[in-house]
This record gives sequence, C-alpha cells and structure tokens, in this order.
Amino acid sequence: MPMKGRGTSQLQEVDRWDHGVGWLAHPDETMQRASHIVEVNGDVWVFDPVDAPGVDDLFAEFGDVAGVAIGLDRHKRDAAAIANRHEVPVYVASWMTGVADELDANVERFGNTLADSGFQTFRIVDRSVPPWQEVGFYHEELRTLFVPETVGTVDYFCAPGERLGVHPMLRPFPPRRALYGYDPDRLLVGHGAGISENAGDELRTALSNARRNLPNAYIQVVKSMLSN
Repeated sequence: MPMKGRGTSQLQEVDRWDHGVGWLAHPDETMQRASHIVEVNGDVWVFDPVDAPGVDDLFAEFGDVAGVAIGLDRHKRDAAAIANRHEVPVYVASWMTGVADELDANVERFGNTLADSGFQTFRIVDRSVPPWQEVGFYHEELRTLFVPETVGTVDYFCAPGERLGVHPMLRPFPPRRALYGYDPDRLLVGHGAGISENAGDELRTALSNARRNLPNAYIQVVKSMLSN
C-alpha cells in the first residue's frame, strides 16, 4: 500500500450527512487524504480537496460551489484546479505565509470567519520550525468542526485502542488550548473518516491521552511505514 496515492484516482465517499460529504481520492493509500464539502444555505464550501472523477457531480448534489478553503499550509492539494473549474476563489487564512504565492488561482484571505459561510476560524498551530500552519473551522449551527491535520483516524495517527489520535509530530506537545473549547457533534479530519458520534468527547480524549499513549503510537507509526 503506497503512502501517497498517485496516478488514476477513484472516489470513495466518507462522512456523508445531510449537509455534506467527504471523499478519498486514493482509498488504498496509507495517508488516507480526506476531502470535504459542507453545504450552508445552498452554498457548497470545499475543504482541502484532492480531485477525483465524479467529484463535480458530488458537489452538484448539495448546491453550487462558493469557495475552496485550505486548512493547512501543506494541503494545497488540488484546491486551485477545483476552484478554477468552478470559477471561485481559494480561501487562505490571512496569517498563513507562502501558500497564496504557490496557487495558480484567485486567492481570497480570511480572518476570524470564512467569508459568509458561517464558519468561525481559529489558529490551531502556527510555527516555523518545523513549518506548520493550520487553521480550524467550526460551524456553530451545524455543530461541525474540521481539523485538517492535528488529529486523524488513520492507523499511523492512532495508538492501539484509539479511535482518534493526535498527529505523531504533535503528540509530545498537542495544541490542547486551541481545541479544548470546542464540543462538536461532528468532527471532520484531513486524514481518514471523521467522527459523527460523541465527537467532542473523542477529541478531548485524544488530546488528553496524546503523551500518555505516545510510545505505543510511535510503534504503530513504524509498523505503518514498514508495511508500505
């Protein structure tokens, strides 16, 4: 199983609900890069997308694409291609550096809210060594939180017995302060399927256990790498 899928993609749905759906463009890859759309009042907001055949039909089920948002400096993915295809901007946090310059698309900056989507935005991680700029998105009415990278459900994020785990690089010092205040019904993540039951409890548990479960989590990372 490759770490990151390349070549022909094949759309596989995850996280379908009344106001959105997620998908994996390369279901067999170890990274399990997940992309998401969320519908708000007929507008479709696309988050950290990896393009795949049929994805435009998926968008059309929920409405017209209003914008494409990038939640992590490394998640440019296919944001520009999809935004250009739908003639909408790529939205990048005002404090993210370098990302906009690498996008061949119309770029709009956002501050504490994502345009008129109803999503509140906040810094999760912002550091230069190693480079990591990550923004979270929370919609109060939909009780939905999107965390692009800090937590995930894929094997190499999770110690044995964990449903949700903190990214291996952040386990020693997880960004608890940034995330503890949120109690979503639904948690969407950038790697793996999300969580639609007890999401707030699962998030707090993952953050609280990040250091405690660190040794077993790192063993799991090694196993995942060796299996590729």
